[in-house]
Amino acid sequence: MDWKPLLLLVPLAWALLAWAANRSAFFPMPYPEGNWPQARSLDVEDVWLRSGRHRIHAWWKPLEPAPAAVLFLHGNAGNVTHRARHILAWQQAGVPVLVIDYRGYGRSEGRPTESGLYEDALAGYRYLRGRGFAPQQIIVHGESLGTAAAAHVASVEAVGGVILEAPFPSARAVAQSVLPVLGPLLVWGFDVRSRLARIRAPLLVIHGDRDEVIPFRLGRAVFDAASQPKQFWTVPGAGHNDIPETAGPGYVTRLRAFLEEIRAEQESAASH
Repeated sequence: MDWKPLLLLVPLAWALLAWAANRSAFFPMPYPEGNWPQARSLDVEDVWLRSGRHRIHAWWKPLEPAPAAVLFLHGNAGNVTHRARHILAWQQAGVPVLVIDYRGYGRSEGRPTESGLYEDALAGYRYLRGRGFAPQQIIVHGESLGTAAAAHVASVEAVGGVILEAPFPSARAVAQSVLPVLGPLLVWGFDVRSRLARIRAPLLVIHGDRDEVIPFRLGRAVFDAASQPKQFWTVPGAGHNDIPETAGPGYVTRLRAFLEEIRAEQESAASH
């Protein structure tokens, strides 16, 4: 039997598996899917950003006065309409928030890629700068896959603080927990760990101790790899997608406390 044709198929099959595995990082929900009518009850404004050659859609929740602003970078599924709980939490904390949809999500053009994720996140950062917010006034808050985008923004731009909610060190670390040995060989990218060393802003890592998607130990690994000043908040009983709900009023309390800690850190730095 001639094995050569089969041997030629092996790298092709491997490449297809790797392509499928890496594409599985994104589960976009394009418009009109989602709860778009809630924009009125949330009192958000539609904002359009330019990211490369793509138009990126975002929701802007204004608040006055605005001592700071939040760039919220959501996870790999749904779209902006599924982030009402975070919009409301930041509203209660007294800070305006910009929630962007990456390319291919919601009303945003294009298709999602890792490099596009970072480019879109930086477009959100530039929007806040354009609204007059100084770098030290911008808080970058990433959720799940969005923690990779948040870490990227904070590693290349000055920010006032960083929140990583349900983070992971890298795609390979997650793949190892799902499919040991084979998983890390198929998946790569989204390297949060390598970007942590370049972040100089105060960091808050949040993780539920019952996270069924990204194991709690991976959130701890992110925290351990980060530089000071940093803090870790374990939310008892929380899974991957219910941290604000499980934490209850304590979620907003923690956001407010982090804002105060950032302010104190900045005042201390200014006095030296």
